[in-house]
Amino acid sequence: MKRVVITGLGAVTAVGNNVETTWDNAKKGICGIEEITAFDTTDFKVKLAAQVKDFDALTVLTKQEIRKLDRFVQFAIASASEAYTDSGLKGIVDKERMGVSVSSGIGGIYTIEETANKLIEAGPNRISPHFIPKVLTNLAAGNVAIHLGAKGLCHTIVTACAAATDAIGTAFHHIQAGRADVMITGGAEASITPLGIAGFSVIRAVSESTDKTRASIPFDAQRNGFVMGEGAGILILESLEHAQARDAKIYGEIIGYGATCDAFHVTAPAEDGEGAVRAMKLALRDAGIKTEKIEYINAHGTSTPLNDKTETKAVKEAFGEHATKLAISSTKGMTGHMLGAAGAIEAILTIKSLEDSFILPTLNHKKADIDCDLDIVPNVGRKQEIKYAMSNSLGFGGHNASVIFKKWEDK
Repeated sequence: MKRVVITGLGAVTAVGNNVETTWDNAKKGICGIEEITAFDTTDFKVKLAAQVKDFDALTVLTKQEIRKLDRFVQFAIASASEAYTDSGLKGIVDKERMGVSVSSGIGGIYTIEETANKLIEAGPNRISPHFIPKVLTNLAAGNVAIHLGAKGLCHTIVTACAAATDAIGTAFHHIQAGRADVMITGGAEASITPLGIAGFSVIRAVSESTDKTRASIPFDAQRNGFVMGEGAGILILESLEHAQARDAKIYGEIIGYGATCDAFHVTAPAEDGEGAVRAMKLALRDAGIKTEKIEYINAHGTSTPLNDKTETKAVKEAFGEHATKLAISSTKGMTGHMLGAAGAIEAILTIKSLEDSFILPTLNHKKADIDCDLDIVPNVGRKQEIKYAMSNSLGFGGHNASVIFKKWEDK
């Protein structure tokens, strides 16, 4: 099996429109959550979200292209362009050996809402011919492939909030098996819309706090729901031999992936966390390492009452006594919950943690919960050398996915 490394990164988040800004602000513990400005929230209980700020799609797209692309696709192309430029692959890669695996949980909901309103107000003949190509979930991947000329495998895995992690894991295995030299992978989401917020609100999944310091509070005893985020994260994965042949900069290595299903409930995790346990154990087995090697976990950590308690229980079951010795933090207090893009940005932050020897904090933690009693790195980040780290993603439908990254060592 081929070794697989990360040679390019790209990001659009509530705390930065590129990787460098996102990482610097995350290290500082900057919270990207603010009052929603995307629409009038007068009639909504939910007032806060982690919106992308000052995003200019014209840096990578023409005005004509922008009119044809939903916001989530614009995010995907922007972050993919950054990652591809960062990788230095332009002009030196066999496009038929380069594929795309970019996911989204919801896809073009902004365009769906906008078009539905136009249908009601103006009738069916006023619908844009670009409607269907704008809303299809797979067209983040499709448009990234078109934009960068990737002619290998191009697909989209839709597993709710585990989607991007599944995309990354699948891309990893695709290269590992020798089916591609390079994969452009990650996720994109743009669902801070009236329907998106209202839909999650009526199932009581999102926080109704009006205080941004008490809204997304993973592992806190007073947590009451997640805060919606938006954006994209893209990684360039490459076989080690291909990367070394061109003397590429290497951020880190991906060494393990595990995915399972609870087969329990459409929105709630299995109470004993057994599906998440199996995903973590499968990732460890895939990586060929013992539990004691993992020093940090970027948790799914949504700030919902059920998720954080269940994930804590799952980590304890998967890691045994070692669970108390590893650091586990959630970065959703900064970026919000980016749904189908969450696993991608969290993978990027995990890789940067390995590279920079710095563990990001779980923001806004005030009240301890006896059911979430692991080392959650509260409020302030920690300078710490780490060699192996895991990133977890758990999604509606019982989807569980874990990936393991290793600090790059040129030997």
